[in-house]
Amino acid sequence: MPQVKTAISIEQPVFEQMDVLAKNLKVSRSRLFAMAAREFIQRHNNIELLKLLNEAYKDLPESEPIVNMMRSNHYKMVKDQW
Repeated sequence: MPQVKTAISIEQPVFEQMDVLAKNLKVSRSRLFAMAAREFIQRHNNIELLKLLNEAYKDLPESEPIVNMMRSNHYKMVKDQW
């Protein structure tokens, strides 16, 4: 996959934390920023998908077993993310 160089401006404390984390993970800062960007994009996509699912199922009565099962499964999937 082709790579693109870019320059970004970030706050000094964030840069320092990323630098320490990159060293701890034994990856370059560039690699760490790319990993962080991918994770951020995935989270955003997951939130958008959840909005679409909620919209699709909004008309189901709350007492429907599938709604309760979906809520339980969703909670298990995201409980450690926030």
